[in-house]
Parts: sequence; structure tokens; C-alpha cells
Amino acid sequence: MEDSKDPVPDVLVLLAHPAMEQSRVNRRLLQAARRAGARVQVRDLYALYPDYLIDAEAEQARLAAARLVVWQHPIHWYGAPPLMKLWMDEVLAFGWAYGPGGHALHGKDVWLVGSTGGPQDSYRPDSYNRYFFDAFLPPYEQTAVLCGLRFLPPLVLHGAHRASEAELAEHAEVYAQRLASYPDWPEIAEMGTCPECEVPASARPAMEVA
Repeated sequence: MEDSKDPVPDVLVLLAHPAMEQSRVNRRLLQAARRAGARVQVRDLYALYPDYLIDAEAEQARLAAARLVVWQHPIHWYGAPPLMKLWMDEVLAFGWAYGPGGHALHGKDVWLVGSTGGPQDSYRPDSYNRYFFDAFLPPYEQTAVLCGLRFLPPLVLHGAHRASEAELAEHAEVYAQRLASYPDWPEIAEMGTCPECEVPASARPAMEVA
């Protein structure tokens, strides 16, 4: 009889919260991710890189091994917190993640898991955020597509500061179930492949060598 082995982690959760000790939602989601099984690897970027000196090669190695990449963070000023944005800048490199020869992430999926302070009804043309929340997603989606990543429908909890304990528990349970059951989600079965988005070599100037 063969010895059973734990599955190789193929779900990579990249958590970016600059004040985790003050978080209600992301702390609960972190706990949910950690109980979702051995296939899930969690990287707390603010704990790993408090000096903002990202080890791009180490991050790329973990990305290469994953099938699903999760961007988990609170929405700050309608986008990603600064370390998450820096991670994208440094890790998703030209020639590795996109551009000529940049096919390392093709065929993988990415999932945005976010939270907002404002309630859902504040994301309307007649309220103070002025736009439906979907209007703030194109930078995430295009970043994914440029890298050959299929952008899955996000999981977002609005009104994080006022969410009840029952709402938090339900949201965290959905998160854990999705991580454990990937890719067996109904919406994935209905999705096509990632659109082609080739970047030519001429898009970047040639590097001069002294």
C-alpha cells in the first residue's frame, strides 16, 4: 500500500494588508485560507517584506507552481494597497510575465478577493463613490490579461467595518470552500479562455550596455 502524500500547493494566496492587526475581514479570510487544505499556500506580503524589498525571483517561483493566484487585500483608494502594487511592478516582469518570451503565467487563473469600507449602495452613480464597483476593476483585469491570466469574477465584501459576525463567518466560509474546490466552480465552467494580448518587443526600448 502506497503512503498517502499531501497535495502540492497549487493555490497561491497573496495577502496584502498594511494593518492586519486592525483588520476584521482579512484576518478572518486569512484564517479561512489556512484551513482550506494543503493545496493552499498563503504569503502575507507585509509580513514578508516590511522593508518593501521584494524578492522577485522567489515570488516568480511560487507563481510558476500555482494554478490559481489570489490577490487578497482591502481596496484602498479604489485600488490595491502600495505593497501589492509594488509586487505587481517588480514580479510581473517584461519577458517573464508578458512581452516576448513572457509566457510563464499563461493558462493560470487569478482571483481578486477584496473588501471595501463603503457599503455596496455607495458604489452607484447617485452616491458618493459615483460609479458601480465594476468600474474600478479594469486595471486588475487588464494586468491579468496582459500576463495571460484568466480573470475570475471577484469576491468582494462591501461595508467591511459594519459587517456583522454572521456576515463575516458566511463570507469566510464561502472563501474557504472556493479555495478548496477550485477549479470546480459553476462560473468557471461557463468562461472562455484568457484573451490573447501580445506585447511586441518594440514596446520596450532596447537596453543599452555600457
